[in-house]
Amino acid sequence: MGAYPTTIAFVDDHPILLRGVADLFAQHPDFEVVGLGGTAVDAMALMHEKSPEILFLDLSMPGDVFAAITEVAHDFPSTRVVVFTAFSSVDSALRALDAGAMGFILKGSTCDELFEAVVTVMGGEMFVTRQYATQVLSGLQKRRRAEEVRDAVRLSVREKQIVAQLMHARTNREIATTLSLSEKTVKHYMTGLMAKLKARNRLEVVIAAQKADHLN
Repeated sequence: MGAYPTTIAFVDDHPILLRGVADLFAQHPDFEVVGLGGTAVDAMALMHEKSPEILFLDLSMPGDVFAAITEVAHDFPSTRVVVFTAFSSVDSALRALDAGAMGFILKGSTCDELFEAVVTVMGGEMFVTRQYATQVLSGLQKRRRAEEVRDAVRLSVREKQIVAQLMHARTNREIATTLSLSEKTVKHYMTGLMAKLKARNRLEVVIAAQKADHLN
């Protein structure tokens, strides 16, 4: 850790657990507990009053915790949010990480794991409870693939019709006649298709469209 103790605040609506975890860190020379709270509103009040370097948050407490995570991540970039929760769902983990949390730890983790989480996020890296990391990583990968599909280039119905004509090696004039368009309009579509599919010529347009399965 650094030359000075890392400042930490804990927000959880379970008083006994809150006090126990806070005392655990307070006894460690590398940490300084600067505040406690029990709601999402308390979390933001602590941020404005203390600006701790680490903010531990429970997910199942009064207030909009996810909105609080987002606000901390946006307004207090030097603070690392670590979710400490009993909610063991992939969706809740992904949502918390999306909101800006740097750590996700399940209640029941060891003291060593809690300390490790703080050291890891202070180093700028994400930390997820080991017993849960594989599931969260899998969820991130599935979502990334889904986003890639969603963000893939989409062709309009007319563009697909033109690509289908290109597969028959038809000229712009022939395509215009077949689709009842002007030749100028076909040229306009061709320019757009080459830009959209990053193709240099008519053949590459067809190949790119086929690879992306745009003809179905």
